[in-house]
Amino acid sequence: MTSKSGYDSLLSMAQDSKPGWTFLTNHARVLICVAHDSGIRLRDIGDRVGVTERAAHRIITELLAAGYITRTRNGRRNQYTVNTGLPLRDPLSRGRSVGDLLAVLTSSGTNSRTARRAAGETP
Repeated sequence: MTSKSGYDSLLSMAQDSKPGWTFLTNHARVLICVAHDSGIRLRDIGDRVGVTERAAHRIITELLAAGYITRTRNGRRNQYTVNTGLPLRDPLSRGRSVGDLLAVLTSSGTNSRTARRAAGETP
């Protein structure tokens, strides 16, 4: 029996069932994909999030424009970096950063290296 990571569990929601609502927006899901794999392709983001490649491109563009991610060209591929120090846009999350959110959503345990990296800490 294999266990799913927190990342895989979150993204499998889009594939396993289609609930009437979810706690995470597609923007949050795309951000999780980029945090997990900085070289991920738009096609793969769309597949994992459950949106079209075009919608994934629009969301990436919006995250880039807002400064939540940066993009670097690496040959024919894009490399993304999440700017974990930026504050969340939700008024209820005042004082919390993108890194705080990713640390909670991408970790399978509180001492996870992924959680520390997502929060901007060095392992």
